[in-house]
Amino acid sequence: MKRFFVVFAAALAALTQVSCSHAPPPNVAADVNSHFITYTELDKVFQQTQQPAERSNEDQVAGAKLELLNTMITSQIVLQRAERLGLTAVDADVDAEFNKMKSPYTKEQFEARLAEKHMTAEDLKTQIRHDLTINKLINKEITSHVSITDADVANFFTANKAAFNHPEPQIRIAQILVTPNPDPNVRNLKNSKAQNEKQAREKIEDIAARLQRGEDFGMLAQNYSEDPNSAANGGDMGPIPESNLDKVSPDLKKLVLSLQPGVVSRPIPTQYGYQILKVISREPAGQRELNDPRVQQEIRDALINRKTQLLQAAFYEVARNESKVANYLARSIVQSASK
Repeated sequence: MKRFFVVFAAALAALTQVSCSHAPPPNVAADVNSHFITYTELDKVFQQTQQPAERSNEDQVAGAKLELLNTMITSQIVLQRAERLGLTAVDADVDAEFNKMKSPYTKEQFEARLAEKHMTAEDLKTQIRHDLTINKLINKEITSHVSITDADVANFFTANKAAFNHPEPQIRIAQILVTPNPDPNVRNLKNSKAQNEKQAREKIEDIAARLQRGEDFGMLAQNYSEDPNSAANGGDMGPIPESNLDKVSPDLKKLVLSLQPGVVSRPIPTQYGYQILKVISREPAGQRELNDPRVQQEIRDALINRKTQLLQAAFYEVARNESKVANYLARSIVQSASK
């Protein structure tokens, strides 16, 4: 009997150790391949990117944090993969991008901008390093594998020839939209959503400054635009008949008609928030043919963008499936609901 109690006690101790090993470590919101994302980090990024106006709504805050944490988990998985491949951005590239971001401002203005975002200079450099590193990985693992043949272009044109027959002149426009009223359907790559008027204004001004520094319009739209219909396409809204411009304000119509292809507008206040527009091309009425170089390039760009988006989504999903992730915040929310 004594031996039974000794064995039972040992088994009970082992079970207790197993139970404790499954308990989340202190202050850890998620474990990504043994890399801890702490609640301190989550709260800091939450302050920088979310900061809802109604902090009394606990469910809204918890939901926003859960969504943000999921984005941070995916970013960490991708960063780990980039590090294994030796693609981490070097200091010189980080410093060059940091100095580009500082250049439009005085020292006092730049420090004020950082303070508004609850960031230090080192926080910004860390964010820049992560962004550059992820871009290098995407270029190596995805962009370099995207290939569109002449046959692909021809097949697309044949299947969609009617779409290239314009009854009236068309303007192909891309936009970056920022709204003070976050849409739950928005899924930009950075999970970036302004929560109020002040944040929306600051965000659109920051994007405008980055465009002035030469950053790519399509990538900024994918990362930050809050238009659920065009963000994934780099802001491209497709060809728009000129008569549709009669439905907007006279000032906006005048602005659009004055923009030359490739030129980016200033931030424009609208009833939805703020937008930045870019005219991609202008096309006359009539049937456009495949031998038109502009038609070929338009189709090629669309096919490249479509395939890139598909590969990127699949790449992230595969990388996550191959990772060991424990989302302790999600677990705690479920456990709280069951009490």
